[in-house]
Amino acid sequence: MTKGVVKAIIENLVQVEVSGPVAQNEICYIELGSVRLMAEVIKVLGNIAYTQVFESTRGLKPGANVEFTKHMLEVKLGPGMLSKSYDGLQNDLNKMEGVFLQRGDYTDPLDEDSVWDFTPILKAGDRVSGGDWLGSVPESWISHKIMVPFALEGEYTIKSIVDKGNYKLTDTIATLTDEDGNEIEVNMIQRWPVKIPIRSYKEKPRPFKLLETGVRTLDTLNPMVEGGTGFIPGPFGAGKTVLQHSISKNAEADLIIFAACGERANEVVEIFVEFPQLDDPRTGRKLMERTIIICNTSNMPVAAREASVYTAMTIAEYYRNMGLRVLLLADSTSRWAQALREMSNRMEELPGPDAFPMDLTAIVSNFYARAGYVYLNNGETGSITFIGTVSPAGGNLKEPVTESTKKAARCFYALSQSRADSKRYPAVDPIESYSKYLEYTEVVQYLNENIKSDWVDSVLFTKDMLLRGREAQEQINILGDDGVPLSYHDRYWKSELLDRVILQQDAFDDVDASTPMKRQEYMLKLVLDLCEKDFVFESFEEVMPYYMKIVNVLRQMNYVKFQSTEFDGYLEDLHKIVEERSAN
Repeated sequence: MTKGVVKAIIENLVQVEVSGPVAQNEICYIELGSVRLMAEVIKVLGNIAYTQVFESTRGLKPGANVEFTKHMLEVKLGPGMLSKSYDGLQNDLNKMEGVFLQRGDYTDPLDEDSVWDFTPILKAGDRVSGGDWLGSVPESWISHKIMVPFALEGEYTIKSIVDKGNYKLTDTIATLTDEDGNEIEVNMIQRWPVKIPIRSYKEKPRPFKLLETGVRTLDTLNPMVEGGTGFIPGPFGAGKTVLQHSISKNAEADLIIFAACGERANEVVEIFVEFPQLDDPRTGRKLMERTIIICNTSNMPVAAREASVYTAMTIAEYYRNMGLRVLLLADSTSRWAQALREMSNRMEELPGPDAFPMDLTAIVSNFYARAGYVYLNNGETGSITFIGTVSPAGGNLKEPVTESTKKAARCFYALSQSRADSKRYPAVDPIESYSKYLEYTEVVQYLNENIKSDWVDSVLFTKDMLLRGREAQEQINILGDDGVPLSYHDRYWKSELLDRVILQQDAFDDVDASTPMKRQEYMLKLVLDLCEKDFVFESFEEVMPYYMKIVNVLRQMNYVKFQSTEFDGYLEDLHKIVEERSAN
């Protein structure tokens, strides 16, 4: 085992003189009195290893002994992770004592003494490869698959597999033999390096299936697909966290992984306090029962922030290989990028824009590429849908992190300060935002087949109406109400119909908080039919009051059960209002 000695310390960047071979991303432990600090090798020059320490280096001095472990930063995978709260290194926070985390206090993410009810899926003599399902155990409400270790390459034969029964995580549940007859014992625990993607699947096509989130401005205008990627940039107070909570509650996902990668401590506390209290509309139980939280606050070392996003993604890949639909939310990837900038600066690397690393775009793109929709070896499907938030300084959407993420993510949900200030929630700007999945022929085909034959055309027409409405509003603001033709007022208020009825949504109302696609399709058609009608007005002063009457009725429809007696009553009221001034 390679040893080393600390030579220099710059915050949590520690230079170690080594006396043997050292690998990139290898983990080492630095001795500080009776405490051992975990660190990761991020650069090797000659016999000097540059390591980033995952703990505070206060009190550390040159000359301290270092021991290298010959393995990379990895996560421990197995039954028992659901409902857990981990830090970026996968330490179980509930097992730690005291209010503050202690240096060198590392806890086991799994309870190895727990007993699980194992049911075999395969039998002796079957041929298997990495990622194949050997059996399953019930974990909360999901069927947790026990898989052939991902690290095994090639094909193996099952020599023996245990019968149905109760076993500990460390008990051998199967014995495999390779081509040379070597035996490999398999239990319920796997370890996997977080920086390396898990690729134990057959195929990874372009995603094509709509992922319903229940948020109309997302599902209707800029749809997210199962296995897709997106990000939510926006200034402080624009509603990033509320939007993420809404998506996590209502999205069609089997499992939610929430990575707080360096947010302020008070925001992380809100996650711990609020998530366990959120009701899951899909199961009727608590949302936390199908959630895993990876937590890092902004006062923790920058290296821990970077580790948290990779830990979350690796756990998501593990569950994807069970055939589950995983929704991974990260808040906020700006903190991760800032951690990369700090380490790059300390290593005196050539800086890019705003002193971020030159390869920031490549790092972000490689990470986003780990999400996706896959076909497993047995023909089943699994997916990771990744939605991150970005906190650009001053709300500047031209800064490097936002620009780099734009190149990697397919969906861009820009939160607008002006919309937030005017209480138009969710404050997603319909003009600035986009979904590149609407350019995918397979997505267009899926939407038209499963929602409505001309659905995508209706979506594009809606976007055009909103854009024309904004242009009309700008002309009205410049020239005055009586300085533009009456048609400008009509065009603006028709875009307001779409904005106030379709785009705006009440996250605190039981009915309006989540809208199924059938209802979204019905309401969009209803509003677009109104937009295509010609109304007769004598002056611009008649336009706003008339359209506000329509808006009020339509918004009341959003708050009642779909196609109920009350809903139909509002629909009749709407028809009467429309007949007052309809020219066609």
